[in-house]
Amino acid sequence: VVYQINEVIAIYPITPSSPMAEWADAWASEGKPNIWGTVPTVVQMQSEGGVAGAVHGALQTGSLTTTFTA
Repeated sequence: VVYQINEVIAIYPITPSSPMAEWADAWASEGKPNIWGTVPTVVQMQSEGGVAGAVHGALQTGSLTTTFTA
């Protein structure tokens, strides 16, 4: 559901984590569209702080945004 309703997805791969970040990255790479017919932008950051900044910035632009980090 989350992949389908967001425009920007910021991820930081950590262990252990849910497989959602990997699935979102794979779906975006395959060009799978969301419910609005666009492919969400998946950005992989190098820290959880980077993810927080990316999410904050995307939300400030009005993008529907989520993350799959701790």
